[in-house]
Amino acid sequence: MLVAAIAVAYRVYPDHIEVLHVGKWSAPFGICLVADGLAAIMVLMTGLMAVLMAIFSMVTIESRRIKDGYFFLYFVLLAGVNGAFLTGDLFNLYVWFEVLLIASFVLIVLGGNRDQLDGAVKYVTMNLLGSVIFLSAVGLIYGKTGTLNMADLAQRMPDISNTPLIQASGGMLIVAFGIKAGLFPLFSWLPASYHTPPHAVTTLFSALLTKVGIYALIRITTLVFASEQGYFQPLLLVVAALTMVTGVLGAVAQYDLRRLLSFHIVSQIGYLLFGLALFTPFGLAAALFFMVHVMAAKAALFVVSAIVYYLRGTSDLKVLGSFAQLHPALTVLFAVPAMSLAGLPPLSGFIAKLALVRAGLESSAYITVAVSLAVSVLTLYSMTKIWNEVFWKPAPAMQSGSFSERPLSRTRIWGMVLPATILAAFSVGLSLAAQPAFSFALRVATQLLDPDAYITAVLGTPS
Repeated sequence: MLVAAIAVAYRVYPDHIEVLHVGKWSAPFGICLVADGLAAIMVLMTGLMAVLMAIFSMVTIESRRIKDGYFFLYFVLLAGVNGAFLTGDLFNLYVWFEVLLIASFVLIVLGGNRDQLDGAVKYVTMNLLGSVIFLSAVGLIYGKTGTLNMADLAQRMPDISNTPLIQASGGMLIVAFGIKAGLFPLFSWLPASYHTPPHAVTTLFSALLTKVGIYALIRITTLVFASEQGYFQPLLLVVAALTMVTGVLGAVAQYDLRRLLSFHIVSQIGYLLFGLALFTPFGLAAALFFMVHVMAAKAALFVVSAIVYYLRGTSDLKVLGSFAQLHPALTVLFAVPAMSLAGLPPLSGFIAKLALVRAGLESSAYITVAVSLAVSVLTLYSMTKIWNEVFWKPAPAMQSGSFSERPLSRTRIWGMVLPATILAAFSVGLSLAAQPAFSFALRVATQLLDPDAYITAVLGTPS
């Protein structure tokens, strides 16, 4: 999968678009798969995460879960994610969403623990609601336009824009994808469920699932509803600010490591929506750069949290401690992605947030910029809280004389440390290669905001 993703990215770079007409049925009548710059970035990151999480899963997933079909579901989930990134029509986007929803639901409940079942109910309830809204919007759009091919819709929408039905269907899609992405006020299912399955499942979900929702928002607002950007922009800016604030405040209040990091998923999604809501090439490029950064940084932090759990048997910050003294290498593996997530220079998170702030100031989105800066401070506070509680302070058990760590095999240790090391190194590498990476993101953003090339590649005719 990773090799195929690299090949796709190579063929697409710097601004080519690859189209596959399934069964040689030409668009808009047949199903088509489309790989442009945005899809290539997402498929490439999915391939990288798939390899690393497969290694992580092999040493952390219990044999009974593997016998119950863990890796089968793992690859069904990846199929759904890749299908969503590559599909060229709205109905098949819905289909791929359902594929990944079914696989993710079973992965959450696999094992049958009480906490898993409780989290799964909240997860599946909200996501099924999103699916119903999504399918209803698809029906309205098809009834109005007679097509669901996104390139064909992009051609037809300007002639019927600013009509209540189209605006309503666009709003319904934003709500549906907002549920998938974890936007305010639709995110409650995420911190209630992501801390319940095995650590490998949580890490995979954090890296990919909410990003599929953001990808879908980017795709429909820049392609299908490009003529309605002015109508949706104020709403998206407000939702972005509220998502950032509620996510980080939830994280600050937590003392369970996985729940804290789960709330940070919500907060970081707010930054991605902020860049999209500006609808400028620089703002969208900043969002794309931020997306790549946060996928790696957040996955690295979840892997580190897993190592902490397997060594001490708990994720409770209050009873942890002494990791800096006993495990200095693990401390470094935490510090790099944590400081990057908080936006400290010269790491990739700082570059991404600086670009978002600049884009926001250029678009006069001063309130959202101020919110993003305040949230960065609170993010730094929560990362410092983890540092103090897990790594710096003496473990309470040491003082009482009852301290012990679980013995871990060399295979298990390396199976967890290797993915964390690669992800931390990726974050550093993204910082060092910021100029070419951001230049490519800017080319992709420009291509997204001028969809003529996409339309021509799919339909063979200019808009």
